[in-house]
Amino acid sequence: MIYGMYIDGKDKKVEDAFFVRKKVFVEEQGIDPIIDFDNLDREAIHVVVYEDEQPVGTGRLIYKDNAYFLGRVCVLSEFRKKSYGDLIVKMLLDKAFRIGVNKVYCHAQLEVKGFYEKIGFKAYGKSFEEAGIDHIHMVITEKEIIKCSHCRPK
Repeated sequence: MIYGMYIDGKDKKVEDAFFVRKKVFVEEQGIDPIIDFDNLDREAIHVVVYEDEQPVGTGRLIYKDNAYFLGRVCVLSEFRKKSYGDLIVKMLLDKAFRIGVNKVYCHAQLEVKGFYEKIGFKAYGKSFEEAGIDHIHMVITEKEIIKCSHCRPK
């Protein structure tokens, strides 16, 4: 069975999110855990996707600098290409827009910019380095969400 769950940053189940992030960001991408695991995790809204009770993907929504940011979105390598990332992002966006947020921002790794564009995010500004990886600023409003990631506007 596949399902996604919202997890409060103070809940013990947040360890499932940390498990996935450690595998992807720390072990696979070589990001320093001090950078990945920050003091914003406790205040964040996390989503974890499970397949047969195993955590396979995660992401978080944080409030920082008077804005909401989506981040730390990742899926274990053996579970990619199953639309779990799409589910994670859309669950986080749904939560943000239901609480009244107007825009959601993210710092997307350049390698996955197209993934976010398929959901409806728009890139802006110049690329920049974060944790040794090239990123781009992106933003989305509720009306810009593309409901089906396989559908593109003409």
